[in-house]
Amino acid sequence: MKRDFALAGLLRLRHLQQDAAAGELAAANALLNSNEARRAEASAALTVLPSEATGTASLAAIAAGRTSAQSMLADLDALGREYRQTAETAHAAFTAKRAESVGLEKLEGRHGLFVAAEDLRAEQTALDEIASTGWHRRKAGGTR
Repeated sequence: MKRDFALAGLLRLRHLQQDAAAGELAAANALLNSNEARRAEASAALTVLPSEATGTASLAAIAAGRTSAQSMLADLDALGREYRQTAETAHAAFTAKRAESVGLEKLEGRHGLFVAAEDLRAEQTALDEIASTGWHRRKAGGTR
């Protein structure tokens, strides 16, 4: 039996694909987290806007500021949904690539166990042969 795992090249390819999918997942999660942080900042900024108007100009400014902030929150919510969908898609792709790697990793593990068992069997055979040869020599030497 060959000592090298026959599917080692394919396993390396699967690991590279898995690493690429993990990178895409990390990037999607980073965008999602960044968007959530920006939304939290915008929401916090909305709560500190002055709410007391001293005249019609300040009332119009407050209304415009709130409208702008609410519009920005709506945009960030829409962007967040898009980023969440992208992250879910990237997670599904990573899971699929990981599943492809796991099967090959199990085969590689079984191959390693089989090779180790063969090595032990060969070593035991050699030890048995040495012991048998020694026994026969001692037996033959004692009868002379």
